[in-house]
Amino acid sequence: MPRLSEVITALETLWPAERAESWDAVGTVTGDPDQEVGRVLFAVDPVQEIVDEAVQLGADLLVTHHPLYLRGTTTVAATTSKGRVVHALIRNGIALHVAHTNADTADPGVSDALAGALDLRVVRPLVPDTTDPEGRRGLGRVCELDHPLTVRELAARAAERLPRTAQGIRVAGDPEALVRTVAVSGGSGDSLFAHVRGAGVDAYLTADLRHHPASEFAAEHAVGRPPALLDAAHWATEWPWCELAAAQLDTISDRHGWGLRVHVSATVTDPWTAHAPSAHPSPATTLPRSASRAPSDTDTSGAPN
Repeated sequence: MPRLSEVITALETLWPAERAESWDAVGTVTGDPDQEVGRVLFAVDPVQEIVDEAVQLGADLLVTHHPLYLRGTTTVAATTSKGRVVHALIRNGIALHVAHTNADTADPGVSDALAGALDLRVVRPLVPDTTDPEGRRGLGRVCELDHPLTVRELAARAAERLPRTAQGIRVAGDPEALVRTVAVSGGSGDSLFAHVRGAGVDAYLTADLRHHPASEFAAEHAVGRPPALLDAAHWATEWPWCELAAAQLDTISDRHGWGLRVHVSATVTDPWTAHAPSAHPSPATTLPRSASRAPSDTDTSGAPN
């Protein structure tokens, strides 16, 4: 079996730490470089449920997309949830390695895996990495469909192909508009709206879309139809990368004759656990009569209307 240091070296060739954003926290969090690695588990989140799964599986290495300590800490005491994760990892001899924004921009990376899950043909990065002379690395991907779909049909495909979550897929835009080109970005994607506008796509699928940026994005397309927005759960848009990354490590293992047993966690760690569709009618149909009545000419109270 390979040592941890050998496996980490291989992972660093896929997702070099120097390609992570300056604010990010990637790389090896726990683990002895000399420990042997026979079984590896890939997951999105380094949370207790995933660590428990790694323990039960007998994994020697856990690779996650999200960092454990993104903003740093002064303690790993087991009195905190993240401290308990650290204690459980060390107690069970499990190394933790993180590939976050360096996996987002990789070729192939998180958005390639998302596009692949939706049967989209990748054309180019949405935000190219200027240090890549081949122009293949970068944030997000601009994609094409093999044949046009309506926004409604594309949303249905996303709901079918991505892991099931309580949120499902939210849509902004005309459900019957035709889609030929799609931009995708795994994880939170409303910071890329300017690049989506510049790409001239028909739709944009990402996660964590907020009210005001989405509303402003639509308003800025006063002339012509804005791209439709498809908002999936953050976890669901990044989980396909785990399968891609596991396949990449399998290939490396075969090439080196390591015989690693590589697994992908199917545990849903999306924080939202239920969804209750609103059954309340439109506010316009439920206003009390006093609220919908215009003020009388004799109203002298001076109160604002």
